[in-house]
Amino acid sequence: MSPEVGTVVVHRRYVPYSHAHYAGNLVDGAYSLAAFGDVATEMCIRTDGDEGLFASYSDVQFMAPVRAGDCIEIEARLVRAGTRSREMEFAVRVIARGNPARSESAADLLDPPITATTACGVVVVPPPA
Repeated sequence: MSPEVGTVVVHRRYVPYSHAHYAGNLVDGAYSLAAFGDVATEMCIRTDGDEGLFASYSDVQFMAPVRAGDCIEIEARLVRAGTRSREMEFAVRVIARGNPARSESAADLLDPPITATTACGVVVVPPPA
């Protein structure tokens, strides 16, 4: 296996109401960071055959709210591969959001999606065998 810069991993998920922490069904920023950890784990498995271990985050930007009931897309893009370190850029985008004005269960696809959170991060993997 050889890590290829430019590799992208994307997850999509529904944000359950059980994760709402604040008025307006807002979800805390840690939800996005946990999602970044999930896509980083898949990236390391794909590029190195190992889950890897997060070493650091930098430049975390909370740009728009994530709410319970949203459908989000989480992306990791490999931007640098060292001997054991892997630097990635992350984004959480809201791709669908509930629309209670229309009905209790209504939701709308967002075009374009709303970029809610971005960050850079570094993971480490075991030395090559």
